[in-house]
Amino acid sequence: MKPIDYAAPKTLAQAVTLLAKHGERARVLAGGTDILVQLREGRRDCDVLVDIKNIKQLNELTCNPKGKTPDLRIGAAVPCYRIYEHKNVRKFYPGLIDAVELVGGIQIQSRASLGGNLCNASPAADTIPALIALQAVCEIIGPNGNREVPVEQFCVGPGRNSLQPGELLVAFRMPPPAARTGAHYQRFIPRNEMDIAVVGVGAWVTLDEAKTRCTAARLALAAVAPTPLLVTEAAAALVDGEINDALIDQAAELAQAAAKPISDMRGDADYRKHLVRVLTKRVLHTAIERAKEN
Repeated sequence: MKPIDYAAPKTLAQAVTLLAKHGERARVLAGGTDILVQLREGRRDCDVLVDIKNIKQLNELTCNPKGKTPDLRIGAAVPCYRIYEHKNVRKFYPGLIDAVELVGGIQIQSRASLGGNLCNASPAADTIPALIALQAVCEIIGPNGNREVPVEQFCVGPGRNSLQPGELLVAFRMPPPAARTGAHYQRFIPRNEMDIAVVGVGAWVTLDEAKTRCTAARLALAAVAPTPLLVTEAAAALVDGEINDALIDQAAELAQAAAKPISDMRGDADYRKHLVRVLTKRVLHTAIERAKEN
């Protein structure tokens, strides 16, 4: 590795100034579990690393499911272990916990963050389908002010995101868990030694008062396209009739049709498409069962 400058701003304004000054030659350091490896391997290059761990707003985690304040807000630098150890997040957002607990091992989870996982923009990232399913919105700050972007619009290609020069992802915001809602995330990996999803599926559903029909749904896929996918056709199929195996299978078939995977060392394209159908059915069954319990 070549020499790289290091900066540790303490405010959002300082971070934005640094990022704007150095442009493409600056990289954000949150947990460092991705960027440091990429720099060592020559897959990324920069002149300065901007460590954001000292910025208060990026380390805040608030969960007020029944309050008037933002219902779940997670700073972009909050490490995974703080999310899954938070009692209210664990109780009201189990679909997010499913994904967060899969990010590496204990050591990685003490550093890795939702923000880093999203900004890395891997098509196989575990947390992104769960965030999409839960309607998460990104809060972004930059030289031109603040803006918001739904998570499903944030990744624009493998390793590429929609942040503009000088912009910084500050936090995620998710709506409250309404009655009769449930979410779930599952992935398939080739073996324990290769901790990267061959396919990942996240789902969120809302049921009617009788808990026999789905009134709203979201379904997201990982590792089957250049970016994580929000599959609206599959979700729409779930609200067409009474919940049963045939309806779930129809949604799974539509999710399978939306997948456009490649073949690589983790699995060929046909195998991945098969897994999409299998995992979608499993994830929907669990999300529906969770909704019935709420």
